[in-house]
Amino acid sequence: MSAIWQDMMTFGIPFGEKAARTVLVYAFLVAGLRLFGKRELGQLNPLDFIVLLLLSNTVQNAIIGNDNSLIGGLSGAAVLFIVNEALVRLSYRNPRFRRLIEGRSEELVREGKVLRTSLRHNLITREELDAAARKQGIEHMRDVESARLEVSGALSFSLKEPTEPERFHLELLQRLDSIDRRLGALEGAKA
Repeated sequence: MSAIWQDMMTFGIPFGEKAARTVLVYAFLVAGLRLFGKRELGQLNPLDFIVLLLLSNTVQNAIIGNDNSLIGGLSGAAVLFIVNEALVRLSYRNPRFRRLIEGRSEELVREGKVLRTSLRHNLITREELDAAARKQGIEHMRDVESARLEVSGALSFSLKEPTEPERFHLELLQRLDSIDRRLGALEGAKA
């Protein structure tokens, strides 16, 4: 075998050490993301994004050690896939374990009122909350029944149901709009 193939296919460190390093780094990153919050996953600001980009480079040597071989890198990746798949399956089957790993969703708005302590706890600014609402077509928090920071880091909003007078008003506006469109079509046909 040539020297190039020899270097690519020979482990620089024993496979057991590589597997242990990979599992420990994976566990550290899961714990770190859990401790530092769901915000890291769904509401990235530029600083959060930079940290996540640098994390992979920072822990790379902890995983590979003194091993730059192809087989060493592929085996580390394979261990990551296997550990991740095992944890995903375990969390799917075990709600307690899932809550331990993922945490719980947290309410940020209740009945149109922003829960400032929840925002502060999750390091979400009012501006970020408002921007997320606008992305979903919501202009005013008073129209929101509930807003939650989901375990995935996404912000979800549920709108208040309109009251009977509001529903009547909306139906009336829709009827007037329909009549206006018909009149416009008739005027266009006459011209």
